[in-house]
Amino acid sequence: MARGHPRPGAGGGHAVTDNRKTQLAQNLAQVEERISAACAKAGRPREEVTLIVVTKTYPASDVRLLAELGVRQVAENRDQEAAFKAAECTDLPLTWHFVGQLQTNKVRSVAGYAGIVQSVDRSRLVTTLSKEAVRAERELGCLIQVALDAESGVRGERGGVAPDGVAPLAEQIAGSQGLRLDGVMTVAPLAGPYAGRELAAFERLMEISSDLHADHPAANMVSAGMSADLEDAVAAGATHVRVGTAVLGVRPRLR
Repeated sequence: MARGHPRPGAGGGHAVTDNRKTQLAQNLAQVEERISAACAKAGRPREEVTLIVVTKTYPASDVRLLAELGVRQVAENRDQEAAFKAAECTDLPLTWHFVGQLQTNKVRSVAGYAGIVQSVDRSRLVTTLSKEAVRAERELGCLIQVALDAESGVRGERGGVAPDGVAPLAEQIAGSQGLRLDGVMTVAPLAGPYAGRELAAFERLMEISSDLHADHPAANMVSAGMSADLEDAVAAGATHVRVGTAVLGVRPRLR
């Protein structure tokens, strides 16, 4: 385990917790400055952009500290880890976002704790999400993950649907029980015409969002940008940025 990221029960007691909370508060303040500056530069009100903190690989104790510091939106990309942390934090006023590629056999679990699934990218997944949302008597927000590196009809390496697949998937979500169509999401692509061109990629996502919004006026959420490129996402018009490393620190290597 990397230094400075103790698991619950690590030695040092309150001193360790206090040090970690101070560290997280400083990091959050720096991210807040970046978002505020990006909004000012883009001529956007600060309240138009929501910070989602990606807590993957970090313990539930960090989630608790973040909640104490005012964070209300957190994200995870692996169900096993997310389900455990969500169960540990049921008393906190948090919305959990699932942002990883989602296998249908994990949907029942995810439907139990996630408020929004940001990685909806295929018809079968929509069908399963609807079934499990109804079973859990919950409404799940859905973002369509757009793969800007995908050729027509092909999913990208990180998941996602090609731009021309967004409209039919949106219709299916909008017509499915237990689901709410909230908008679109993307990850800056590593290949294709937008590789290394984050601003252009996010501007393309905004065009896709505008087309979606014309048919589904309530679907106005645009999730884009991470620690390294949140300024480009804000400049393009994103409503939500997903920040992990800049808040929690560089993650330990996964073995």
